[in-house]
Amino acid sequence: MKKRLLIIGAGGFVGGFIASEGLRRGYDVTVGVRQSTSRSYLTDPALNFLILDYDKPELLKRQIADALPAGERWDYVIYNLGATKCRRLDDFDVINCQYLVNVSEALKQANRVPERFLFMSSLSAMGPVDEKTYRPITIDDEPHPNTRYGLSKIKAENYLINDSGFDYIIFRATGVYGPREKDYLMMIKSIDGHIDVGMGYRKQLLTFIYVDDLVGAMFDALAAGVSRKIYLISEPRAYTQRQFRSLVAEKLGGRRVLPLKLPMWVVYGVSVLLEKLAALRGKTSTLNRDKYIIMKQRNWNADVTPAIRDFGFHADYPLERGVEETVKAYLASKHKKK
Repeated sequence: MKKRLLIIGAGGFVGGFIASEGLRRGYDVTVGVRQSTSRSYLTDPALNFLILDYDKPELLKRQIADALPAGERWDYVIYNLGATKCRRLDDFDVINCQYLVNVSEALKQANRVPERFLFMSSLSAMGPVDEKTYRPITIDDEPHPNTRYGLSKIKAENYLINDSGFDYIIFRATGVYGPREKDYLMMIKSIDGHIDVGMGYRKQLLTFIYVDDLVGAMFDALAAGVSRKIYLISEPRAYTQRQFRSLVAEKLGGRRVLPLKLPMWVVYGVSVLLEKLAALRGKTSTLNRDKYIIMKQRNWNADVTPAIRDFGFHADYPLERGVEETVKAYLASKHKKK
């Protein structure tokens, strides 16, 4: 029989890739989504859909209980649900932590506890680490998250570790990019317009993970049977903003780019202004006070040795190849709109 996989939070950028890879690897894939979730990345007829109401624990329990025959369960759950920006700061705790608690408790009460539960956390859960020598962040470093986003991820992790009773795997991933991702797309569009805006004057080391490499790592970790472990997930090298800009400009056909450096106090002022303007319109701003703190962090270099050792983690898409694929998708979409 095929192994069963449930993906919680399947409708977004990464979720669509998880669903496709699950089918490619021969899993029976169920995608957990809200009724209102876009299905534009979930078009394969082999997918099973499960509508979930994360705000209503009792209904959520019934939805999960009714999804499979009595006594059966999903072998694996990949929990990819989360928010990186919110209109209200308290919403980070609700979406990134309380929803995890609700889903986990529903799985237990419905007798659907999986063999393994993989939770997508974030490198932001670590907070700033060694911004003097810029040594790689390790899994042994004590987390000191300094954003509401990072704090909500640590709270979720602590629930999984201490209270869920699950055989968990936690991925603290660095910035994920690839076709359909929106934040890095903004940077590519800016460079395509011949301008690259940098934040702050101090040295900054950035890390990246291409979406296919992240998703491949999820399935490799599940297949390897690792359990009750936390892993940092990143391409195993760091880059500067200048290196990223040069690669994007090259893949755009040799764009001439004007690099602009903004002092952090200016970035902070702009983030506050944009956040307030977005709130007045009932929306969220990509640049906000929480994101400002993330951009202020100087060292995102990460040690992925444990992932390499335990389940053979590898990055098939170093930044040059990943940027090439992402820019190719951006240009195709750009030309399609003309």
